[in-house]
Amino acid sequence: MHINITAQKTGKNHETYNSSVTDYVNYLEKENEGKHPELQEHFFDQNNNKVSPETVIAEIDGNTKKLKKRDPKFYSIVVSPSAKELKHINNDSALLRKYTRELMKDYAASFYRDRKVTVDDLKYYAKIEHERSFRGFEKKVEENAPYRKQIAKLRNDLAKVNRGELDGNVKKIQQKIDKLIADAPYKIDGKLVAEGMKKEGFQTHVHIIVSRKDVTNTYSLSPNSQHRKNTTILNGKEQKQGFDRNKFFDAAEQRFDKTFGFERSFIDRYSTKKLYRKDPVKFFTMVAGLPTNERELALKSLHKLNIPTNKKGVAFKLFQKAGLPVPSIPTNKVQLAIKAFNKLKKGLGRAIESGSIGV
Repeated sequence: MHINITAQKTGKNHETYNSSVTDYVNYLEKENEGKHPELQEHFFDQNNNKVSPETVIAEIDGNTKKLKKRDPKFYSIVVSPSAKELKHINNDSALLRKYTRELMKDYAASFYRDRKVTVDDLKYYAKIEHERSFRGFEKKVEENAPYRKQIAKLRNDLAKVNRGELDGNVKKIQQKIDKLIADAPYKIDGKLVAEGMKKEGFQTHVHIIVSRKDVTNTYSLSPNSQHRKNTTILNGKEQKQGFDRNKFFDAAEQRFDKTFGFERSFIDRYSTKKLYRKDPVKFFTMVAGLPTNERELALKSLHKLNIPTNKKGVAFKLFQKAGLPVPSIPTNKVQLAIKAFNKLKKGLGRAIESGSIGV
């Protein structure tokens, strides 16, 4: 499970987001273009399965009392179940709507206030999307870039040769193009992965727009990372404020598992990823102490990250510091683990700093 919470884009270079949620709502309508009405995904809230885009805009834009011009008027929560989680629920939109409504109960309960915050205090609208496209900064796009560049030049040369503008052997140029395509590391149906290309497999995820103000347009409910469990003085009175992201992320994972009977592996737990960032040695200890079959699954999951490293021996040193019997784990698997651990640590840093979970 990957959950990301971000504030409405405001300030310089984001002027179109300053006063309205319109642009974001229109963006979320993109998958419905050209689809039969029965196949379209609609906005929904806690009680309604079909809310019009116009209603979403009017309700969110109209719920901003006393907020300053540069204050975020709403927050975006993106919930991205893993491929294993989506497979477990058969990629069912109805089940994801059910989960989202339960999730928002946990979101409300994670606020630290003088009174209990419930889902009935929230003004939110959610929408399910089924597609994702590759973005320019992603690894597969970046590593394919040199191949695409060479192929583009060769195809340009090929066109010039065919037009008689350049001397060359058409067959040899085409052979070079074919070889580059074959050698490129990432392809989908024989085509090189590039920015804008749709990703394979289940890509279903949920976008949630939640108002900064409560449903009465009276209280501010901000999940900003800088808001911790604390108190502040307002109008001469001490008031509680804050949002516990760790509590929310833990609850989100447990909610999915309990709702759908999903058995989450050790390596896929939010608490495990958090442990690695906080105490890598203890993390190593726990991985090594897993039952053989579960340890194998953990190492395979880490190996899928496939990040190369030249830090030979680092894994052995870490295991030795943890007092672990290194010979009990084959050398090649230890090296695979440390490669993945390095990537995992890097990913966790970005995820936690940005207020998201998952790697």
